[in-house]
Amino acid sequence: MSTGLDHGRFDEGRAINYWELDRPLERELRRLYTNDEFEWAEPRLAEFGEVVGHTIADNADYIDDHGPELESYDELGEVQNHVRYPAEQLENDRLAYERGIVADAFEAPPGRDEPMPLAHTLAMQYLLSYADVGFDCPVAMTAGAALVLEKFDDGSLTDYYDALTSREYDDLIEGAMFLTEKQGGSDVGANETRAEYDEQAGYWRLHGEKWFCSNIDAEGTLALARADGAPEGTAGLSMFLVPHADPDSNESPADGPLTKGDRLEDGPLEPESVNDQLYRRLKDKLGTTAVPTGEVEFTGAKAFLVGEEEQGFKQMTEMLNLERLSNAAAACGLMGRAVLESTIYAANREAFGDTIDQFPLMRADLVDMTVAHEAATAFTFEAARLLSERERAERRARSDDAASADEDTPSATADESADGAYRLMRLLIPIAKLRTGRMAVDTASYAMEVHGGNGYVNDFVTNRLLRDAQVLPIWEGTENVLSLDVLRALEREDAHEPLLETIENRLETVTHPALADAVETVEAEYEDLAAALATLATEDGEYAQLSAKRLAHYVFDVFTAALLLAQAQTALEADDETKREESGENTRNGRIALIARRFVAIELEERPARGITIGDRDVLEAFESIVRGGPVDPEILSATAPADD
Repeated sequence: MSTGLDHGRFDEGRAINYWELDRPLERELRRLYTNDEFEWAEPRLAEFGEVVGHTIADNADYIDDHGPELESYDELGEVQNHVRYPAEQLENDRLAYERGIVADAFEAPPGRDEPMPLAHTLAMQYLLSYADVGFDCPVAMTAGAALVLEKFDDGSLTDYYDALTSREYDDLIEGAMFLTEKQGGSDVGANETRAEYDEQAGYWRLHGEKWFCSNIDAEGTLALARADGAPEGTAGLSMFLVPHADPDSNESPADGPLTKGDRLEDGPLEPESVNDQLYRRLKDKLGTTAVPTGEVEFTGAKAFLVGEEEQGFKQMTEMLNLERLSNAAAACGLMGRAVLESTIYAANREAFGDTIDQFPLMRADLVDMTVAHEAATAFTFEAARLLSERERAERRARSDDAASADEDTPSATADESADGAYRLMRLLIPIAKLRTGRMAVDTASYAMEVHGGNGYVNDFVTNRLLRDAQVLPIWEGTENVLSLDVLRALEREDAHEPLLETIENRLETVTHPALADAVETVEAEYEDLAAALATLATEDGEYAQLSAKRLAHYVFDVFTAALLLAQAQTALEADDETKREESGENTRNGRIALIARRFVAIELEERPARGITIGDRDVLEAFESIVRGGPVDPEILSATAPADD
């Protein structure tokens, strides 16, 4: 059988098609999409993978050294709030947005009758993050802002929604979320930005300071503020859309918002067209240079209320669900690039008479980096599946409600399957973001080590990968904040019930002899996880918080192990088309079984003397299949299963 991909034929991880080389993403999308959806999406993802691997990746390296620059004032000292972008960033923008990276998940793309699932924008963001996690930030926030308007706008902001979801770059606006304030940080309830309604102007006006504003000059920025008389804390916050330009100025079109095309044609705003806000400065960041992040002072900026007053925090959490999965997808894409660069380098770098990928320690490291990437991707897109199903159910319900209103018949509600998946989704999303962000940092760090001294130098992409990766545990909530959100999901949603049920159901499907030992290990950990959940349910709040981060990682390990084992079982049974679709594999193959077994061994097994005394060489024997993607004959897989102690 083939030994898989020869990484030695590449010089580095660029000028190649990232979609064609990424096994876990293809597997997950085959599993998540219907046949028709995958048939439509595959050639488009292949085209996008080609564009990202060539033009966008090359541009990203240039942008890292020549990033956006802020020109707050014009030559006469008047506020203009102009961010100057290199031409390479504008090219990347057009290449990504015009391929539907946001639009296809909200409006039916050419050749389809309905939008793609939200998982599709996450898949494209994943591929984009092979090249530039920084650029993925505005893409993710544009999708998040579109989701908020789709769910909560009463129709008054339709022009903004249409522009956020445009497939034409000239007609596009980007989104942003200005959330963080200096005195509050993650404590959103401490928000001090005020909103007051200006009867004469017919707008809300915002006053206050936002401290960490990514995509600072977005044309469709969402911001939280408290109206006069509103309660303290999160209950009193409302959400507002703040245009980049004064919506009544001569430069703002009468039939909609100021778009990318308008700004490219007209350049910096005239002083009289500036909305009443000041972009004070850009942050001098460690990485993610492509996205301008800065400080904004609202000085009476005109704004539109989104939905109902004092519902801002609820609306923000809906956006955060998608944003956190975007963060996780970006982490997975960055991990994929780090693994690819490491594997190519190891296949070409010679030392002591051989390429370094022939040495046992390097082989073990590359296997474990690959397994981490596969595990992170599987967990992230399982959470994406749940989010996609929920949003599709809600879209159907809104459509049925509209039809019911027209026909004066009882309205419909979201179906039970979407409602039942919500509790599990609420638990998995913060865990996906929490774990993958940390995994991305670790993987990027080791990719730098694989490259030795070169990896530490800015001439090599591993330097940027590590700098960019370090923001992923911070954006959209730190590990501590997300761990507390996990506790809230357990307390308020009883999320432990669908979690344990799902793990148990998956383990019950796994019967192949080659997976027996791994299943036994995971079953024991499942029982311990259930005990841990029961313990925290009876302990005081302080102890629950003390244990929250450990619990979040524990859930990831056990859930992912069960998920990978179930996928492995289905792949081993894939004698017919249905089973192949369920497994995400094209053919009956034992490769995912090797990945599942290795993940269990790394994260859940307790081995005597740390495995040194048991003579385990599985990682060396699995190298060709796990790292290079060579197929594994299921008939001989059992022979490589670990022997019983």
